[in-house]
Amino acid sequence: MAVDSKYKWAMVVDIDRCTGCQACVVACQAENNIPVNTEEHFLRRRSIEWIRIERYWEGEYPNIKARFIPILCQQCGNAPCEPVCPVYATHHSDEGLNIQVYPRCVGVRYCANNCPYQVRFFNWFEPAFDKSLWNQLNPDVTIRVRGIIEKCMFCVHRIRRAQRVAKREGRLLRDGEVMPACVQTCPTGALVFGDIKDPESKVARLSQNPRGYKLLKELGADPNIVYLKKVDSYHG
Repeated sequence: MAVDSKYKWAMVVDIDRCTGCQACVVACQAENNIPVNTEEHFLRRRSIEWIRIERYWEGEYPNIKARFIPILCQQCGNAPCEPVCPVYATHHSDEGLNIQVYPRCVGVRYCANNCPYQVRFFNWFEPAFDKSLWNQLNPDVTIRVRGIIEKCMFCVHRIRRAQRVAKREGRLLRDGEVMPACVQTCPTGALVFGDIKDPESKVARLSQNPRGYKLLKELGADPNIVYLKKVDSYHG
């Protein structure tokens, strides 16, 4: 159950600002104790990354341009992954988060098969970290065991910590007070996170931008992530 239903968390991704640097990918990997992807994992198609940068080419040589788009769990309001889980390991919170309960997951992978965005990952191997990386591990995030599904949850541990602090101080969270690792690390500010219920928040204002769109909107999944189109390709 969510700690506080006063909030609804959402993200805006400005494609016009994204340079494809993958700083968000590295930050997510470190923040959430994601196992190191070795060459063997990649060759066997068993690598794990909760956020990925997809690259597309536009135009013809020599006038060709690279386009980048970060893809992560869309935190769908009508998530197709939720009704197919036989043990209710994935469910929707009243704060707009698609929660994955790791101890409950039995690894049937129905949720991954039913996700149109392909952002859920099955943990094929028992996680192992070199001794040199032990001090890097985040004590706020559990290390998932082999045989379960894992994914992005907007760094929910950061949200909960900030909510506890705000509760002790008898106030609501301030806009920008909570930042997932990917948002905090993005050098161009392409990722914006916040409470979309607050009309004065940056994420609420950006979500109304005429450049805004949602991935695969026609499927009716109702994502809580809004993308902003490239400026040079917008004709609206």
